[in-house]
Amino acid sequence: MFATPKSAAVRRATLAVVCVTTAMLMLDIAVVNTALPSIAADLNSGVSALKWVVDAYTLALATVVLSAGSWADRRGRKRVFLIGIVTFTVTSLSCALAPNIVILDIARAVQGIGGALLFACSLALLADVFEKGPARASALAAYGATIGGSFAVGPLVGGVLTEVFHWRAVFLINIPIGLLTLAATLRWVPESRDPRPRGADLPGQVLVSLGLAGLVYGLLHGNEAGWTEPSTLLALGVAAVSLVAFCLHEVNTPDPMLPPHLLANRAFAGAQIAAFAISASLFAVFVYTTVYLQNVQHLSPIEAGLVYLPATVAMFVVAGLTAKLDGRIPVTLSLTVSLILVSVGLLMMTVVDIDGSPLALIPGFVVACIGAGVFNPVMSGLVLGEGTAHHSGLAAGINDAFRQSGIAVGVAGLGAFLPAESMLPGGSPIELVHGLHAALFVAALIAAVGALVCVTTLQHTTRPDAMTSTSSPAEVAA
Repeated sequence: MFATPKSAAVRRATLAVVCVTTAMLMLDIAVVNTALPSIAADLNSGVSALKWVVDAYTLALATVVLSAGSWADRRGRKRVFLIGIVTFTVTSLSCALAPNIVILDIARAVQGIGGALLFACSLALLADVFEKGPARASALAAYGATIGGSFAVGPLVGGVLTEVFHWRAVFLINIPIGLLTLAATLRWVPESRDPRPRGADLPGQVLVSLGLAGLVYGLLHGNEAGWTEPSTLLALGVAAVSLVAFCLHEVNTPDPMLPPHLLANRAFAGAQIAAFAISASLFAVFVYTTVYLQNVQHLSPIEAGLVYLPATVAMFVVAGLTAKLDGRIPVTLSLTVSLILVSVGLLMMTVVDIDGSPLALIPGFVVACIGAGVFNPVMSGLVLGEGTAHHSGLAAGINDAFRQSGIAVGVAGLGAFLPAESMLPGGSPIELVHGLHAALFVAALIAAVGALVCVTTLQHTTRPDAMTSTSSPAEVAA
């Protein structure tokens, strides 16, 4: 049965709501990066607790988005989207009012749950109102540009809010945006759901949450307290056991939150590894380049944000051009080249030095963000191509889980190369720069591995909807 075509007004309003909320979600990662030094000074925070301001949000988002996508397919994407807006808006106020770093970290985790509900529904809402073709391609280009552009412009926005007002303003700004999108969603966005919904997978949710939380905690704690500390080893051990148990559970449960048949599809699995790679490399390293610009180069929050501005413009332009080339260039080539550009750009950024100009970062960021500008809309098309209209919430949730877990694990993992004390005000700039060099090299390697995965898994994928041909009808209906 075919869905009733939606009016132009409904399509425009839905796209606007999805892009604005997505921008809010991505900005809430990026703007906080610029505010981290101010938060550390104001709340007297240690490095590990400070990194949790980013990772509590991204980790909660990554672990909940899988269940959220399936829940949205069952209960209605618009309904779950509305719950996400309310949760995100209320917890933004809690973050702004946090009296200490512990409360802020907890509020950020709950905020991430609200973000998961929004992310899980975003692509599904677009799939419901835009049929396959040029209109959907343009919508995905706007969505992809929003993801990358928001993350790139975030440091500048965060810098302005932090320097002109206070770091708490980076959370307060979400409140009017949340209220506006709430009203627009109620008025314009249509409801949709899966007529044959999947069941809930509570054990899988617990296991994946415990596994990723243990991994991120172990990486953060090991960098600050020591890698041979019993608490560090215990956390990493819990992570390993939980993630193995999660994989075994997903294979044997009738309604898995991460259906094994999807990952058995080489193209779909390769796309998720690529999404993880770009997040764990480019988007994760933003945290440490921002600390470098403020603590080593002694730039103000606004000046640090301006360094990212040329890359932001490049990303928006490239994302728009990518939409016009929809279907004309093989997906394999698009994603492979995009990740190679990210890797090359990160390597170019290793020219950073204590006495060098902060402008030396700009060429590398521009090259990397050109790659991201190609990557985001193409990846969104792949996700909607794999999921049927009924299961689009699940497919989007899987992709967002890999994206956000990439940021969370990337922030924690790359941070292991930077001595904890060097990232606090007054820390050793030499140690920070040497650690940043290592982190950039590793980030470049991660992006290069992602490009290699694309070559080996997507070689027969020429269009965003080509992956559906590799899934049997039984698998799609499962």
